[in-house]
Amino acid sequence: MTTTSPPPRATPRRWRDQMVAVAWLVVVWNLLWGDFTVGNVVGGLVVAVVVLVFFPLPRVTFGGRIRPFALLRFVVRFLADLITASIEVAGVALRPGYRPSSAIIAVRLRVHSDLNLTLTAEALSLVPGSLIVEADRSTGTLYVHVLDLAGPEAVERMRQEILELEARIIRATGSDAELRLLESGATGPGDTARKTDMAGEATATGKAGPAESTRKTGDSTRKTGESTRKKTGDSTGKTGKADQAGKAANSDDEGASR
Repeated sequence: MTTTSPPPRATPRRWRDQMVAVAWLVVVWNLLWGDFTVGNVVGGLVVAVVVLVFFPLPRVTFGGRIRPFALLRFVVRFLADLITASIEVAGVALRPGYRPSSAIIAVRLRVHSDLNLTLTAEALSLVPGSLIVEADRSTGTLYVHVLDLAGPEAVERMRQEILELEARIIRATGSDAELRLLESGATGPGDTARKTDMAGEATATGKAGPAESTRKTGDSTRKTGESTRKKTGDSTGKTGKADQAGKAANSDDEGASR
């Protein structure tokens, strides 16, 4: 007689993850509509259930904990950034004859979890003037299209603002390990790539590097070749003059003998 085991029951942690996903989707839905109403909340619940049931995403486990004061600080700062960015974008749109210069910048996050990548990307996309073009899960890198950036200083300032946004999210919802990683200043595998970029910039600005040594070696070789060619040419010229003088002396001797 064979017995069949009952299907595995959902664990409380999985239910908690589902509830967090539903709540976040409802918040995003209402932010996209621009107004928190009863109809938008009900519609967001329906959309969230449909998405989670018919379009299941890879499971994103929430291993952190909610810190109320840090979460309140994140919400206040996010609303302030939302208002400020809206005013700036409106000013760019209403300025006559002005053509803003946009840029796509790559920002490698310090915490490479899927949840942190998603939360940071969503927060950036909701702020006017910034849009996520691509997200690389393997390296934790966000490619962000930013409106009205002029010069390298503005690009670096925007990159620091995105990293500060990530830090506020980690302090509000991250785990203790992620918080320690953030406070220690470690950035994970991205350090190697950044050091490579810095080495390339140092070479480009004229500091000593392999390319500079190669160029100096080429210059030395070229100068040596020019010196050798000049000396060889002078010796050949002197030999030619001596041959001409010898021929002239032979001609004089033949004329005298005749």
